[in-house]
Amino acid sequence: MVYEPGPDTAGERGVRLVCFAHAGAGTSAFHRWDTLLAGAAVPEARPLPGRGARRREPRVTTRQALLTDLRDLLPPGPSGPYVLYGHSLGGLIAYTLTRALHAAGLPLPALLAVGACPPPGDPGELISAAEAPDHELLRVLEKFEAVPGDTVPGDLWHRLVLPVLRDDLRLAADLRAACLDPATGGPVPVPLLAVGGSTDALVPPETMRGWQAFTDGRFVHRTLPGGHFFVRDGDLPRLLGRACRIVGRAGVKDTARPRGPHRRDGRR
Repeated sequence: MVYEPGPDTAGERGVRLVCFAHAGAGTSAFHRWDTLLAGAAVPEARPLPGRGARRREPRVTTRQALLTDLRDLLPPGPSGPYVLYGHSLGGLIAYTLTRALHAAGLPLPALLAVGACPPPGDPGELISAAEAPDHELLRVLEKFEAVPGDTVPGDLWHRLVLPVLRDDLRLAADLRAACLDPATGGPVPVPLLAVGGSTDALVPPETMRGWQAFTDGRFVHRTLPGGHFFVRDGDLPRLLGRACRIVGRAGVKDTARPRGPHRRDGRR
């Protein structure tokens, strides 16, 4: 479900929390968050083209196509503070969007949060398999428990989901390359929360600490129970709900212009 908050609703309904899902997924990854956040934030799951209600639209596989698709994300008028969260591929999307907003002088999130997403400088076996033959890509996906146990070649999953996964990995590869390019990457001037799963085989919890290099603001690292898909459990939205309450209490109203560089301890 996608929520459409009105302008400046942070005080009444919670901070706007824009979410991006992992590769191959749509908005269903966040379907219980409106309840689990308990009013601390207004979740807005942003679907990419090629899935769900947008399944007939061409999928995006490049940074430029992604940013074009997200150009209407921010309301045209004054708005309260907002937070971005991205899970796995969604983490690269959330970072890429923040970096592009900063470069354009547009309103920045009060907090950038990424989960189960290796930092761009970390070599990723899954992203590297984007152009591999189907049998090799499936082998890598099975290694990280990303293939349903009851699927067989030629079934609905292989025909509908696997092509989306492959294109999402192509997008991830392009975003990662842009993150490492000085012209389109580098630290963003906002606080960054990096969250890992305690048993995540794809992105070990300590790997998430590498995101510290991508912020000039305060950096916080947390580990939650679960594997790569801990987004489906309740601990993550509760953690983000607490962060959103802090953002709301801080009364961060002036997000209309990028802030100057911050020290890593959060002080200017």
